[in-house]
Amino acid sequence: MSNAFSGDIESMLRAALAPVEPPERLSVRFEETLNDLADLAAEELADWELKAMRDPRNWARPAAAAAIGAGAGVGLVALRMRSNHKKRVANASTPGELAEATLRAIAAETRRVLDTK
Repeated sequence: MSNAFSGDIESMLRAALAPVEPPERLSVRFEETLNDLADLAAEELADWELKAMRDPRNWARPAAAAAIGAGAGVGLVALRMRSNHKKRVANASTPGELAEATLRAIAAETRRVLDTK
């Protein structure tokens, strides 16, 4: 009886822990939100005058804007890398080729994100 019970638990765990792809709209909304955050952070930084930076009390807002902008940029790159991962895996015949293709894609996507800001 214990083998039948453990087999049942294994199948229930396998079913419960099966990977679930998020809906396409969620990915689009997430990317739009990250783009908006990066744009707002860039605007906040562009509005700051260098004279105001002499006083350390004024450093919080630009530091927060820089951190938010950097985080949003990293999130955009990671999201876009994840969306094209299956294609890179299918095109690579060795792990080395996959690593090289991934690094090239990261560099290209990073340039794309930085150029738009």
